[in-house]
Amino acid sequence: MSIDPLRLAEAGVAAALILGTTTLPAAWNALDPTIGMVLATMWMIITAGVYALHAVTFDYFRLTGQQRRRNFSLTRSRR
Repeated sequence: MSIDPLRLAEAGVAAALILGTTTLPAAWNALDPTIGMVLATMWMIITAGVYALHAVTFDYFRLTGQQRRRNFSLTRSRR
């Protein structure tokens, strides 16, 4: 299985938004190369996590055919 560049870009943007809204305002005044490296490392870890979560979720639906069967609701009655 290869890396999907569009999914990777989406995960990178999501990670940047997460870090930008949570850690960057607090670290802006003390920003130095060490904190920059920590933030870059955190960005890569969060990007990998979001990518893996999306890959597992969407590939599971694709491989099991959940979209074709429209079997999303657990409470839907079988009529």
